[in-house]
Amino acid sequence: MAVAEKPRILIIDDDRAFRVGTGALLADEGYEVDAEPGGDQGLERLRRDRYDMVLLDLKMQGRTGLSVLEELRGNGNDVPVLMLTGYATVDSAVQALKLGADDYITKPCDNAVLRSKIKSVLARREPVLGAGAARLVGSTAKMRDVLRAIARVAPTESTVLVRGATGTGKELIARAIHEESPRRSRAFVAVNCSALAEGLLESELFGHARGAFTGAVNERKGMFEEANGGSIFLDEIGDVSPAMQARLLRVLQEREVVRVGTARPVQVDVRVIAATHQDLEAMVESGRFRKDLYFRLKVFQVRVPELKDRLEDIPQLAAWALARWNERVEPHRRVPAITDEAVEVMQAYDWPGNVRELISVVEYACIVCDGKRILPGHLPEEVREGPQPSSVANGADARKGEARSEPKRYQAPDANAEREAIRTALEEADGNRTKAAAALGMGRTTLWQKLKEYGL
Repeated sequence: MAVAEKPRILIIDDDRAFRVGTGALLADEGYEVDAEPGGDQGLERLRRDRYDMVLLDLKMQGRTGLSVLEELRGNGNDVPVLMLTGYATVDSAVQALKLGADDYITKPCDNAVLRSKIKSVLARREPVLGAGAARLVGSTAKMRDVLRAIARVAPTESTVLVRGATGTGKELIARAIHEESPRRSRAFVAVNCSALAEGLLESELFGHARGAFTGAVNERKGMFEEANGGSIFLDEIGDVSPAMQARLLRVLQEREVVRVGTARPVQVDVRVIAATHQDLEAMVESGRFRKDLYFRLKVFQVRVPELKDRLEDIPQLAAWALARWNERVEPHRRVPAITDEAVEVMQAYDWPGNVRELISVVEYACIVCDGKRILPGHLPEEVREGPQPSSVANGADARKGEARSEPKRYQAPDANAEREAIRTALEEADGNRTKAAAALGMGRTTLWQKLKEYGL
């Protein structure tokens, strides 16, 4: 079973012995470590890859650490930086901190002090969120980026645009922003803009006067007024008509609404959080979405990753979905656990329906397992034998960007040879059954059955 993504640390130091020794020390501590011998190489690496922290030497041949730090912060890169130097002075420490370093340590570094400093800096940079973000499950770098974004924008009054595919949990993000904001004690009103016809959406959002249309027997507040003092979530904002876009723009500009059938504006104090799975930039280019509204909405953007891009979160998500099932059913219908083998199969699927699909899959498995542990065979066939993410199908080569031939099709040898082939594939895949199945050209469920058959 895959584990949560390791924190990534980049060492930039021209002392080879320090790079090698400290890299080995940090790798033993569970970090993923890369190293570069100079400032220019380090900056190039930081342009290509994402890191959770940088250990940066102050005094290097060529470009200094202060110059590297200054360029990093000037480019808007806020990666945590721990400065290192054998030339400790108060002036250099103060200058590094003013330029945006998170902390400072002198060389030669005591290993215990270095470990403590790294943990302290990483902990300080993690977002501090309350119950509002409790439903956001995941600890991969991509999800930590989402949590950091929520922590930054929630205390402000800024309009937020949440971007992501269907089923990724955009409304949960919006709720977390509201619940972490000063408006948390007021209403959070959610509207699915694609679920309502234009005339009905207009009435729902802005309200209507008595007699404004057939069936309008009473005056009615709209959802903007209901959300006054709080937040309104406009889901699938890319699906609204041009006329509705114009009305929404007026609300954002003037902070007032006009009920259908009246000409009297009503002032509203509402924070707008919008969401879409659409390519709004392409829609603006083609004239299907107003440019002025687009810029009003995209003050701050939160991009929600697809599930196939954070497969390491599946163990946590599966456990959460199982707990969700157990909370909703009678005690005799509760399921005690989902096995590691079932989780591995789930991690080998590409999840076109994202988290929403995973919840349904776990619910299906809970129904068919009759209160016992969830095994691979309890998962739907499309998950057991469905398409794999490219990172799984192509193994390590996919991460390196190398070309790979079509996967071979499995042909069963005699039993002894088959047992040995499976054992070898598992060893080469470090015990990862999904990768072993891909290497063998064997279905994941077939491999699971063979492992039981051969007692492996």
